[in-house]
Amino acid sequence: MEIHILLVEDNEDDIAFTCKALASGKIRNRISVVRDGEEALQFLRKQEKFVDAEKPDLILLDLNLPKIDGIEVLTEIKNENDLKSIPIVMLTTSSVEKHITAAYKNHANCFITKPVDLNKFLQIITDIEDYWISIVRLPKS
Repeated sequence: MEIHILLVEDNEDDIAFTCKALASGKIRNRISVVRDGEEALQFLRKQEKFVDAEKPDLILLDLNLPKIDGIEVLTEIKNENDLKSIPIVMLTTSSVEKHITAAYKNHANCFITKPVDLNKFLQIITDIEDYWISIVRLPKS
């Protein structure tokens, strides 16, 4: 079984590291990448250049995004009936309590602070994959 992951991230290095870690994982996955909050919502709503986009099984969402920030994207997703069942992992450099609280108040499934160390970052991505793909049962799209 293959899982479709939507990565919403504007940092090119983090995109590369995340894709590399997921590609080397145990579970087959397909990754779609968008680089700002506006694109994320267009992708999920199948608008503009994303009319053929498939609904993801899991979203990895950065907090600090251009155009529309991660909390606003999270809020929009969780307020739409067709999208709100998609699990969302907030994956960000922030460890500020108000960001953590806002994420959970808006129904994030979890909040993970990205480590600065590359090896630790790759391990976090592997752990996310292990948990969300190998352990948790996700809803069928």
